[in-house]
Amino acid sequence: MDRARAILRSDGAKQAGFLAEQVGKIGRATRQPILFLEGEAHRVRRGATARFFTPRIVATRYRELMIRLSDELVERFRQQKRARLDDLSLELAVAVAGDIVGLTASNPNGLARRLDIFFTGNFDPPRGRFRALVKFLRSQYRVLSFHYRDVVPAIRERKKKRQDDVISHLIDEGYTDREILTECLLYGAAGMATTREFIVMAAWHMLERDELRAAFQQADEAGKIAILEEILRLEPVVGYIFRRMRTDLPAADVRAGNAVAVDVRAANTDETAFGTCPREIMAGRKVSAKYGNAGMSFGDGEHRCPGAQVALHESCLFLDRLLRVPGLKLERAPDLAWNRLVTSYELRNAVIICS
Repeated sequence: MDRARAILRSDGAKQAGFLAEQVGKIGRATRQPILFLEGEAHRVRRGATARFFTPRIVATRYRELMIRLSDELVERFRQQKRARLDDLSLELAVAVAGDIVGLTASNPNGLARRLDIFFTGNFDPPRGRFRALVKFLRSQYRVLSFHYRDVVPAIRERKKKRQDDVISHLIDEGYTDREILTECLLYGAAGMATTREFIVMAAWHMLERDELRAAFQQADEAGKIAILEEILRLEPVVGYIFRRMRTDLPAADVRAGNAVAVDVRAANTDETAFGTCPREIMAGRKVSAKYGNAGMSFGDGEHRCPGAQVALHESCLFLDRLLRVPGLKLERAPDLAWNRLVTSYELRNAVIICS
């Protein structure tokens, strides 16, 4: 755990992986996306957008949105008595992240469908030139579809009237449409795809473990979030965090030029950091503030996920309401696959029913 933290907190470690190839295919923008900035440039850019993720804004504006969306989704499920949990979580994650980013000028169902297609699937390199060309053209079509159907309408709307969201901020900073598209793609991967998967994973655990579900339902909100963090510790959505070292780091035994893959799951099961039985989910686990209940699941250092509190509160509010539905059962466990884009599990076709 300490070695992983040393790498992620090192000034000599450069961000790598996580959509870098896809961003490169869009074209060279005059500004690097915030995800790939380092040092002072990253701190300045991140500081300018920090207001969208503060505890106060999560507790006020976003909380109201999360509650309204969760109530609507759960009530619809109660009326229909059957639903795909991954569809519900996608709808919620896209709506919340879309509001924060500013992707609200297009049909939300269409936005969810386009993002689902873009971030889900096989990211292995195709065999043969023809297949590679077909895959490249299909990828470009998806990017352009997202750009013209979702991003351009949002930009046009906010140029007429600014709103309190990321796209309005980027317009004020002089970003081009292409640069805004790149940032929206990164926020889409980080804020929508990952939260969607975690909600399904957390629900899966609690629907198959009565004692964990009971502990969650009986806890106050802080206790509920602590249980979600404990689940996330063992089931991190991003399995590996990649860095390339620009300088030697003796504390982690890595040298300049090395490409490093930080194994989040391994770090999160370090017994010295998380106590006995670190590979088990234990409600009420006591963890030092040094490591945090979720361990490395949101990353660490200057690139630690700024939307951590958004994701946790969003998941908590939705699952709290869902688990109160009378007769709630998991009719079909989700299919489990691996998403190479974010080194993440991918959960699909999870069917829930109620009486």
